[in-house]
Amino acid sequence: MGKPTGFLDYQPEYYLSEAPGERIRHFKEFISLPAPEAFSRQGARCMDCGIPFCHSEYGCPVYNLIPEWNDLVYRDLWQEAYNRLEQTNNFPEFTGRLCPAPCETACTLSINDHPVTIKNIELAIIEQAFSSGWVIPKPPGNETGKRIAVIGSGPAGLAAAQQLRRSGHDVTVFEKSPMPGGLLRYGIPDFKLEKWIIDRRLEQLEQEGITFETNIDVGEDISARFLVKSFDAILLATGAGEPRRLEVPGADLAGIHLAMDYLTRSNMFVAGKLGETELITARDKNVLVIGGGDTGSDCIGTANRQGARHILQVEILPKPAEHSKPCNPAWPGWPNIMRTSSSHEEGCEREWGIATRSFQGDHHGVKRVHFNRVEWIAGKNNGNLDIKEIRGSGFSREFELVILAMGFVHVEHNRLLKQFNIEFDQKGNILTDARQMSTVAGVFAAGDAAAGASLIVRAIYQGRRAARAINAYLGR
Repeated sequence: MGKPTGFLDYQPEYYLSEAPGERIRHFKEFISLPAPEAFSRQGARCMDCGIPFCHSEYGCPVYNLIPEWNDLVYRDLWQEAYNRLEQTNNFPEFTGRLCPAPCETACTLSINDHPVTIKNIELAIIEQAFSSGWVIPKPPGNETGKRIAVIGSGPAGLAAAQQLRRSGHDVTVFEKSPMPGGLLRYGIPDFKLEKWIIDRRLEQLEQEGITFETNIDVGEDISARFLVKSFDAILLATGAGEPRRLEVPGADLAGIHLAMDYLTRSNMFVAGKLGETELITARDKNVLVIGGGDTGSDCIGTANRQGARHILQVEILPKPAEHSKPCNPAWPGWPNIMRTSSSHEEGCEREWGIATRSFQGDHHGVKRVHFNRVEWIAGKNNGNLDIKEIRGSGFSREFELVILAMGFVHVEHNRLLKQFNIEFDQKGNILTDARQMSTVAGVFAAGDAAAGASLIVRAIYQGRRAARAINAYLGR
């Protein structure tokens, strides 16, 4: 690899970020990349470690050729680096912004030091590729005459559609929303992913010959029977659409919203597709976000930009361990440590070990929320942790807006899946075999619909894997 002593000679350098007090005034992306020479130094930090855990099962879910393109960036061979990157990842502009970077926690340097800034290098490569005109449509040289239907236009569906089209198939992507992109467009705030970034990639996909049919709720507007008669194979990539709900007294009060509804309306308002009267706004309100994950963080960032008076985020799980060192205490695995997102930096209060017991309000909506503190203790029989309420720990706070960001339980068991008579696994996801085919011949599933809610990078990998399986099924 490039410079054998690079990891000793250079310190990590990250993207530049606008100050929290400034960036909450707008919904635009607030990071910027440093000059290319900074990335050359970071590429030099990639050591010849022998076993690159960064693209093993511990690291990159799409098995990016990370050491190769790190070395190429170090040697200022940016186009060659892009050629390596696109071999494994259809959409590095998404993962370079949104992935939590398990590749970095698996980096061999992370045993006792700052890992290589892999995520930043990935983003720099793809943005250099777009600005240099290297990202071009690649339509197939030959047509197979086979027709494929992809249901859902999130990262799994888009990755599969591109791979299938490049194999020569006629691919149609069906999306129930007005525009393609799925969670990327409607669930991720613009300050993390501006929507022109999606549109830039969709233009390439359309030029490659992929057809997008939007505002089509498959199962309602067209039937499973129509799909079977019209297409040679079908891919279900509808995501994990069934949210985890909070079944406590008062949960039906006005002012209590699911996170995806809150974020979707905000994104549509920012895009000029929704009026202010239809917006769920946090302006001048005390806001409660229930759920400590990335979606909850996105809600905090959105509420801050809307002008919330105060934000409290609660999580039922215990507070993760504090870890201030740059190394990974669980190397090469993903560490369960305390993390502070950019949205947290912008201002909020955080509490752990909190169970929400009830909501109180009137015909105007929620006014107060009642909580109990809980502890987690080792179970007597199964070894798992059991939750126990701490006696006398009840308390309440006043809130005018409550956002439920507790994740998703499984794919939505909608009319389409019932029409197909799809079978589900024990968690309620679409049951698939080793080929990612469902229990219905010729009907495949990928992404969160089959694997459960997970990372965008895993959805891309599953989409690519499903495309290979469909090619094999069609004799390609």
